[in-house]
Amino acid sequence: MVMRILIVDDEPRIRSSLEGLLKDEGYDVTSCERGEKALERLQEQEYDVLLLDVILPGIDGLKTLESIRRIAPRTKTLMMSGQSDLATAVQATKLGAHNFFEKPLNPDRVLLELKNIADQLILEQRVTSLEDLVGQEEMIGDSSAMRRLQQAIAKAAPSDGRVFIFGENGTGKELVARTIHRESHRKHRPFVSLNCAALPQHLVESELFGYEKGAFTGADQRKPGRFETADGGTLFLDEVGDMSLDTQAKLLRVLQENEAVRIGGNTPYQFDVRIIAATNKTLTTEIQKNRFREDLFYRLNVIPLEIPPLRERKEDIPLLAHHFLRRICEKTGKGMKRWGPGAVVILQSYAWPGNVRELRNFVERLVIMNEGSTITAK
Repeated sequence: MVMRILIVDDEPRIRSSLEGLLKDEGYDVTSCERGEKALERLQEQEYDVLLLDVILPGIDGLKTLESIRRIAPRTKTLMMSGQSDLATAVQATKLGAHNFFEKPLNPDRVLLELKNIADQLILEQRVTSLEDLVGQEEMIGDSSAMRRLQQAIAKAAPSDGRVFIFGENGTGKELVARTIHRESHRKHRPFVSLNCAALPQHLVESELFGYEKGAFTGADQRKPGRFETADGGTLFLDEVGDMSLDTQAKLLRVLQENEAVRIGGNTPYQFDVRIIAATNKTLTTEIQKNRFREDLFYRLNVIPLEIPPLRERKEDIPLLAHHFLRRICEKTGKGMKRWGPGAVVILQSYAWPGNVRELRNFVERLVIMNEGSTITAK
């Protein structure tokens, strides 16, 4: 994770020396001389840290800080002043300043504070990632097909190899992707997903790569793409077979060069992302019909995983039925219910064209609509 830092000071010498110091430490640094300009920058792009002088031409640092709390509440602000007093420091803290430094700045103190903030941001990211995993469905099944899939996941997860998941709708492709992420060394970094079939094709590129302010009508500020937000973690491209050929070509180039350019921009950004793709289509057929690029297929298909449909692993249906019944009863507060004699056998006799998703939804319907404590075969 590379922190973005904005320096706001009207003294060119201070801006220049701070930029040099922080860039040498590997930070992404920009600067400006006025509070008004800083607020414009914050509306265009997210910054992790703001180094803000108290005495500025135009609106001063404290007034700027008040506005920052509304525009960019997640940005950590470090105030600086050569004419500071205790009252100013107290006021800045009340307005949300993370810390206060007197000029001339002590470089070691500034660098230590920035390191602490970087550690805090990483910790917050890990907490968010763990919260996302709480309550997440687990992979259920003891059939030979599921055991083979779980063994393949255990081998694939620790690597950074790209994974291509194949399976019908409702088989749990995103659940497999999340399991791979959870068992990888990237588990404390973001898991970001994009359903390529759920968005109009002209929006898929802007979601993937991001866009600059003014890139198109309605782009009133810069927005990072999924490659940026997934940096250090995993990007899951669901239903990638529905992506247009133009977008496929751009995605291929991005994967080859390991850098992307926001729509409306010129400056490429780099990223460290593991790609997991998924599709419900037979891509060999799509390639033959010129609907999917063969070179992109080989770029993504490093580790192929096939999820069997539920009709091919009916021995797992009792396990899934009991699991869903318990989870849904807990969630709905309808009281614990149980399966009556022969009920699960009927579930096993059905083909479940919607796969695990259909089974789960059906169990939820039974829990909600059934008044008794037993769900009978009838």
